Amino acid sequence: MKIVFVIAEADPFVKTGGLGEIGGSLPAFLHKQGVDVRVIMPKYSAIAEHFQSDFKHLTHFDVPVAWRQQYCGLDEIVYQGVHYYFIDNEYYFSRPSIYGEYDDAERYTFFSRAALESLIHIPGFKPDIIHCHDWHTALIPLMLKEFYSREPLYYPIKTVFTIHNLHYQGIFSKEVLGDIVGLGMEYFTEDTLEFHGAVNFMKAALLYADRITTVSPTYAQEIQNSYYGENLDGLLRKRSEFLMGILNGIDYQVYDLYKDPYLVMPYNNFLLAKEENKKHLQSILALPVRGDRAVLGMVSRLVDQKGLDLLAHVMEEILALEVQIVILGTGEHRYEKMLRYFASKYPEKLAIRLEFSDKLAHEIYAGSDMLLMPSRFEPCGISQMIALRYGTIPVVRETGGLKDTIMPYDETTGSGNGFSFTNYNAHDLLFTIQHALKIYQEDKVVWGNLRQNALTSDFGWDRSANAYIEIYESLL
Repeated sequence: MKIVFVIAEADPFVKTGGLGEIGGSLPAFLHKQGVDVRVIMPKYSAIAEHFQSDFKHLTHFDVPVAWRQQYCGLDEIVYQGVHYYFIDNEYYFSRPSIYGEYDDAERYTFFSRAALESLIHIPGFKPDIIHCHDWHTALIPLMLKEFYSREPLYYPIKTVFTIHNLHYQGIFSKEVLGDIVGLGMEYFTEDTLEFHGAVNFMKAALLYADRITTVSPTYAQEIQNSYYGENLDGLLRKRSEFLMGILNGIDYQVYDLYKDPYLVMPYNNFLLAKEENKKHLQSILALPVRGDRAVLGMVSRLVDQKGLDLLAHVMEEILALEVQIVILGTGEHRYEKMLRYFASKYPEKLAIRLEFSDKLAHEIYAGSDMLLMPSRFEPCGISQMIALRYGTIPVVRETGGLKDTIMPYDETTGSGNGFSFTNYNAHDLLFTIQHALKIYQEDKVVWGNLRQNALTSDFGWDRSANAYIEIYESLL
């Protein structure tokens, strides 16, 4: 079985969020299961020099972008046994930002076409399946049908498309269809790529991929209704027999209680290590070092999706409790401004870092008592799984992957690994935090059991990797 992942980012080369996490860890686990899996991604200038110096240049060729021909170099590196191939074009990928450029439609159209063209240049490898990820690669199933259906290498290839976040679909002006993608207006209809007068890249994959997956079973159901469906719920219902939700996992070697290089004390003795890592977190963020205060952590993009509007409504009430809050992330200006205001008003209770730091993220997961994830929607969520790994108790809204991974604490049976609320309501969030805090402060035995339940939760990649293998086998 030969699989090629085409993905916009992969850890450790480039990671801006959960997509990069999966691009790095899922291929490694498939490789361990005996799958010949290769990964194709852009060669961004942001990739660290020590990786780029190890790249081997395989070849270069021209790639059609509508009526133009664009240069493409193909580089290779083997990492954790997996072959990674990098699409090299400095004009498109030597930019300060990974996403959000004025010509993203052209950049990722080029990338998708270049990934397909590169297949004939990879020695000794003919893929059975192309596994595409998110809107950046969503044109590939359609390109395969339209541009390569008569080519012997290509026509037997099947496609799988994974929706990591339906909110981001790659919507561009209709001129993109002919001027960049190179398709005729027959593809600008309601039944093809037209979407409210624009062109929708993700719609191409939802129509033409052989199988569609998303990153949790609950999210796979949610996106078939109008509240979560982002105006594509009708199409997803139409293709529901080809749609499946597979929960993401995390790499327990990266989040290793005993070998994590970012921890001041490994977790050989849980209670002592938790105490020391909490003290360390408080001290580096200039908060009073107090063991009696519950530390609530948040590692998140600061956007509506993540429940920042709920937090804004009740921040004053939360900060009136016996807590300290630490928040790491970047996002919308209004939320950054709101957090700066509260941090200046309550400097002994709220510490914020408006940046992305992998080191500080690990320190927050390990040193906090609870993790806040009050998301409006959450396709899967990685943070809650990482928090569980360090015995940090998640407080989440029941949606998507949060509902699939966090079982609310049950006082009668003692089961559960976190706390949750159902309605997207700020006071439900506040009540849930108050409830969790009461147990934390008043019942050390119950809190200890909760931590034990968290530590024994298993969200490694093995189960999920096997589910993907079953889909691949069904296509072959």
